[in-house]
Amino acid sequence: MNHRTRFGQWALLAGLLLGGGLVQAQGQPPIKIGVNAAIQVQAGRDIRDGAQLAVDEINAKGGVLGRQLAMVVADETEDPEKGISAIKKLIADDKADVLIGGYTSGVTLAQLPHITRAKTLSIVVGAASPAITAKVKQDYETNKYIFRTGVLNSLHLANGVLGYMTGFLHDELGMNKFAIVGESAKWVQDLLPFLKKNAEAKGLEIVLAETFDTGTTNFSPLLSKVKNSGAQYMIVILSHASSDILAKQWYDARVPVPYGGIDVKSQDTDFFERVGGKSISEVAFNFIVRAPLSERTLPFFDAFEQRYKREPVYTGSGAYDAVHAYADAVTRAGSLDTDAVIKALEKIDMPATTGRIQLDDNHDLKGGEGLVNLLFVQWQEGGKRVIVWPKSARTGTYINPPWMQ
Repeated sequence: MNHRTRFGQWALLAGLLLGGGLVQAQGQPPIKIGVNAAIQVQAGRDIRDGAQLAVDEINAKGGVLGRQLAMVVADETEDPEKGISAIKKLIADDKADVLIGGYTSGVTLAQLPHITRAKTLSIVVGAASPAITAKVKQDYETNKYIFRTGVLNSLHLANGVLGYMTGFLHDELGMNKFAIVGESAKWVQDLLPFLKKNAEAKGLEIVLAETFDTGTTNFSPLLSKVKNSGAQYMIVILSHASSDILAKQWYDARVPVPYGGIDVKSQDTDFFERVGGKSISEVAFNFIVRAPLSERTLPFFDAFEQRYKREPVYTGSGAYDAVHAYADAVTRAGSLDTDAVIKALEKIDMPATTGRIQLDDNHDLKGGEGLVNLLFVQWQEGGKRVIVWPKSARTGTYINPPWMQ
């Protein structure tokens, strides 16, 4: 046998071995991304769709550690018991490697004991209660599986609203008297007292501070209280109550008090149209609009809109970023081992659609300049959305309600 023949045989054998190895790598089961979301609301649908967009992008580039990602979805609704059933399905039946989702704080808090007991990694993208990650540092071994990357917790939100009140409404517009109204929910219970106390410490006058039931359909008594309180501005804090009804009743009554703050459902991209334009001049907090917040914002925003024929809300960008964060952590860990991935996630420092992701000792998202910032976005004529605060991100000029021009 000559050298050329022997070389050919070795080359054939090497090719077969390599080919077999490739087939074996390709034959590995996919890495499963379990998505728990309240599909009946846009914030939940955007969790699902934002995660799917990220999964498809990563798979198109070869996956993670040579394996593809696969997504499984469970509708957690906005009910704690159904939320528990949803994550049990993802963990026990679907064998998810990671959970990404969570919109309602009450549901997420109910799920936590089941997640930590199963020792399954969970990345929260929508629920804002500080209690979700509060115990990570206190009891690390039990709670190290819980992360929040997609939304700032409600104390950060309170500081953001406080900055909007002092830096913009007071310093720029000259307002000093405020009414604060919020829905009766866990995350608001964390936020409202903090906001009232610190606003008063800054010299602002809180002439009314009140909560209302999430099922409220008649806001007329509340709006009358606000009007009679002498407030120059109404700060709202709501996620589950009907933003649509509030906007319509405020507009129809021509309440001489502008309003804004944290109004999750008014972030829906069809909100202005849905309420017949009656949300004009309302300012709603947001994390993402079509503006150059980071190198990833516009590519994500445009890809999401092109695929789903609507603009994303913050949970869509949060889920998209969470999938990329998980993929980045697994790649740096070089393994799917949960403890190794946890250690990698703890050191995450990456650009995101809303700024930059870094985490604190409680596995909670850091906020501030250069990281993730709270945007205050106003609905204007024709459904246009304009960032009015912070000043560094401003894209337009604030307007008053039409009857207060």
